Amino acid sequence: MKELKDTQNERDDRRLPIDRVGVKGLRFPVEVSDKGGSVQRTVATVSLAVDLPAHFKGTHMSRFVEALHAHGGCLDVRTIASLPRELLRKLDARKAHIEFQFPFFLSKAAPVTGKQGLLDYEVRFEVEAEEGKPTDFIVTVFVPVATLCPCSKAISDRGAHNQRGIVTYSIRSTEPIWIEDLIALVERSASCELYSILKRPDEKAVTERAYDNPVFVEDLVRNVASRSNAHESITWYRVEAENFESIHNHNAYAVIEKH
Repeated sequence: MKELKDTQNERDDRRLPIDRVGVKGLRFPVEVSDKGGSVQRTVATVSLAVDLPAHFKGTHMSRFVEALHAHGGCLDVRTIASLPRELLRKLDARKAHIEFQFPFFLSKAAPVTGKQGLLDYEVRFEVEAEEGKPTDFIVTVFVPVATLCPCSKAISDRGAHNQRGIVTYSIRSTEPIWIEDLIALVERSASCELYSILKRPDEKAVTERAYDNPVFVEDLVRNVASRSNAHESITWYRVEAENFESIHNHNAYAVIEKH
């Protein structure tokens, strides 16, 4: 076969290195172990990227997908963690960055009736590798919660406004931490956690639980940060909370990051 021209390896004279170049929006099956000893099979949305020196015109996009498929039809967490180092070798790069975001399901029992129902959460793994440095691994969980406004409770004769919100919680840690434990840490920091199935006795219980535990969005991020500071394995965190306000046409927002 006649050798085809390799345009990507041609020289570029603009003297502009690229921080990240690669593929994104790729969907791929993954396996995630849960705390109960089972394996969840789910589908991740994947991004793979490397840096590109100034003198190269382009990178070889097909090699990203080749590296992903080299491990067979399904990846586990250990394989995901090693993938950036493989990209460094395959693409002759100095830095590689990958992201895997996927739905993760928990079976939760309603607080009074015990009715079981699946609730979905989003999880993201970000792994970065650089020559001569340890691999960096960040886990992010996106946790829906309920919050009840302390101000509304304090000034109202009857009831208080409440809303659903989302907490985006990212960590680095010295030891692996179960996804379920990160979700539970966030849910304990809110007025009440969410459930997929609630009968009338359950609805009464969660309504009263939220009323007895009002939190501002500021309280929510501080609660998560305090619990993170007390966790011996967590070395860095970023906690972001957004409440979808029920009596305003805007959202309430707060963020804390440990530097």
